[in-house]
Formats: sequence, structure tokens, C-alpha cells
Amino acid sequence: MQVHLKGRLVPVKEAVVSVFDHGFLYGDGVYETMRVYEGVTFMLDEHLRRLYRSASMIGLTIPLEMDSLKTSIYDTLIANSLKNAFVRLTVSRGHGPIGLDPDLCPEPTIVIIAQELKDYPKSFYEKGISLVIPETKRNLMEALNPRIKSLNFLNNILAKIETKKRGAYEAVMLNVYGKLTEGTISNVFFYKDGILCTPSLECGILDGITRGVVIDLALRDGLGVKEGEFTKEDLYPAAEVFITSTTLELMPVSKVDDQKYAVGNITKLLHKAYREEVNVYVANVKAEGPSLWGYE
Repeated sequence: MQVHLKGRLVPVKEAVVSVFDHGFLYGDGVYETMRVYEGVTFMLDEHLRRLYRSASMIGLTIPLEMDSLKTSIYDTLIANSLKNAFVRLTVSRGHGPIGLDPDLCPEPTIVIIAQELKDYPKSFYEKGISLVIPETKRNLMEALNPRIKSLNFLNNILAKIETKKRGAYEAVMLNVYGKLTEGTISNVFFYKDGILCTPSLECGILDGITRGVVIDLALRDGLGVKEGEFTKEDLYPAAEVFITSTTLELMPVSKVDDQKYAVGNITKLLHKAYREEVNVYVANVKAEGPSLWGYE
């Protein structure tokens, strides 16, 4: 396995980062996770724009243009002979003396990891997965803006620990005002009274790229969509529930706490539409020629 580290491909055993890297010491950095279909990185521009936005919001300058990052991503995929994969692109503040001052780090550390994406069990999509609403609350957005896709994931990890203790697959956190926000790695949707509902950005969530695609597809297909403030009492009586993320796509939910749900027609419709959107995207990128995506 080859890892892209500090501008070059190195064997995984040599892909090491300093113990003085501020990403390790303080979680000071940003990242993106992308999914690769048939050698094409889905929504690549959108992911990279969000990466640069996150970096800008923490005063971190990425010393590479977007096209350079694109080339590095595909170099990593090609070096590992991967066509169906996920890519984790991390930019930390970099190596520097101990201390919180960002100016201690003269140069960011950029790491690109590409690994084969193993399909989730079919039973997950056929029967759904279980969610819980944990006691752990989502970070207050006025304290840590959720639009920053940061390396500091302790809030999510604490919720994940709770989730595992309760025997569930994923959590949907509330904010301090009791409103639904997002999962530890996902956005949440529910279908109720003929409307597809999802928490708004103002509730304190990341603007998930898959979330945005799903909203667009739902509107295109004539579904009513409401982004707003919802409580768990709004969620419990829903007809259908699903979560979204880059790797999960649309994952149906069969249970939230003690409430059970069928894998319904709206969830199936939107997942099918999403896969069709992926196929169109892949075909369009391939039609532009192999200069970027690198596969014949």
C-alpha cells in the first residue's frame, strides 16, 4: 500500500507523521473523505472546495492549488490499483513546537490515503440499521462551527461510545436546545406526512455533500422537502428514516431508540436515484478523457 505524504508516494510502513505534528497533538487540521466509483472520485470539486473552506475557517493555508490535490489523489489511487475505494485527505497544521499558536507550524502536513471500499452488508440496505439518540449533545455551533470539517472528533467519538454500549449502529445527536442535528458520521432524514424532513444547517450540522445531492434529487422528483428544526418527538412517528454519507450513500433505518420503521418506497426511490446520479457523473468524467482520472 502506498500513501501520499508531504508531496510524494511512500510505502505505508514509511508513512509516518511527527509526534510534534499539531494534528496529532491538538486535532488541529481538516479533512475530507471521498468515494471512488470505477476510478472516478464522486463530487471531487465539491469535496475539495469544502476542504479549502474548512482550512480557511481555521486560518490554515493549503499550499497547493486544487488541481494539484486532484492529481495527488489520482496518483494515490493508481499507485494502489484502486477503482472502487474511499480516499481520506487530511491537512494538519503541521510540525511545530508544543503550544497552541498556529504560527509555530511553518508548513501543513498533507496526507492522502486510498483504500478499497468493501460493500456494506446487503442486509443493511434491505432491513435497515438501528439508531439511538445519545445523551451526548452536539457541540454548540457558536463554540465550534460545524461547517469546519475538523480533525477534532471527540464529540462524535463520545456519542459513538454511547451508541455501541446501546447496541446500535449510529447515533443522531441533539443540540443543547433539544433539536435534532446529525449522526457521528452522517446526516439524517425522515419522511412524515408526505414531506421529506432533515435538520437545517442552523441546527448545528455539517452541510453534507450527499445530503445536498439527496435534497436536489428529492426536489427534482417532486417530493416536498423541509429543512428545519425538529425534535425527537417529530422523528419518532415518521413513516421512514434514513441516513446519508459519502460512503454509506442512503442507508435505511429500521429503529430509532424503541421506535421501529419499515424500509419504505421513498428511501428505495431516492437510493436508486442517487446511484443513477453517480453513474451519470462517472460517465461524464470518463467522457472527458483519461488525463485526470487515469484509467483506460
